[in-house]
Amino acid sequence: MSKIALIGAGRMGGALLDGWLASGVKASDIIIIDPRPGAAAKIAIKQGAAYAKSLSKGSAMDLQTVILAIKPQMYSELAPAIAAALPKKASVVSILAGTTQAKLAAVFGARSLIRAMPNTPAAIGMGITAYYANANSNAAQITRAHRLLEAGGEVVRVDEESLIDVVTAVSGSGPAYVFHLTETLEAAAIAAGAPADLATKLARQTVIGSGALLDASADMSAAELRIAVTSPKGTTEAALEVLMGEQGMAALMRRAVAAAKARSKVLGK
Repeated sequence: MSKIALIGAGRMGGALLDGWLASGVKASDIIIIDPRPGAAAKIAIKQGAAYAKSLSKGSAMDLQTVILAIKPQMYSELAPAIAAALPKKASVVSILAGTTQAKLAAVFGARSLIRAMPNTPAAIGMGITAYYANANSNAAQITRAHRLLEAGGEVVRVDEESLIDVVTAVSGSGPAYVFHLTETLEAAAIAAGAPADLATKLARQTVIGSGALLDASADMSAAELRIAVTSPKGTTEAALEVLMGEQGMAALMRRAVAAAKARSKVLGK
């Protein structure tokens, strides 16, 4: 019988599913619950994963871990039936934005509940996920959840649930900030006289290459890397005087992260 249930096999759920199979998780240990399974789910089903449109007590009896990867707005509708089918030993791992431990406990009761926040680079195994485990989670349950979440990339555990709002604002929403930086750099290149196709290539590869350099330079901070490419009185310094001004990028980023954190708290109410 299945040991892992994936509830929702869309983009993020599918990314985790791909990672599980690539890391050696047996397809036969997985049951996929989704009325419209995506490409990753269809591949897993062909490899031996179980599939159903809803979870029943019979299919859930041996479950150890349940990953909730449905849309947050579907939680109230779907969660009660899932909870009714689950054995009490099963750990529930939620990757639903804005769904607090209190909301989870109101439906799933006094069992192991783990609230996690991944980000979209998890789709290529390059994401980062932070999670908070409640007091009902034992070491074995936390370890299993941690390993399953690693399918999407790096995983960190936080000791306070309130930090998940910060995680959401920084890494959860962060890819969009980087994509917006890329599009604004592209637009600036066009405004400076570059043809559109050249502007696109310059902006995209600059961001891609800089990220790779940051990853390869573990012994240097982002600030140190910035300083290393900034020559005194040079072109980079001229640009940074604008970006690092009183109303520059640092001030904008603080406001952006604060706005995202505030919205995360509102969604959690």
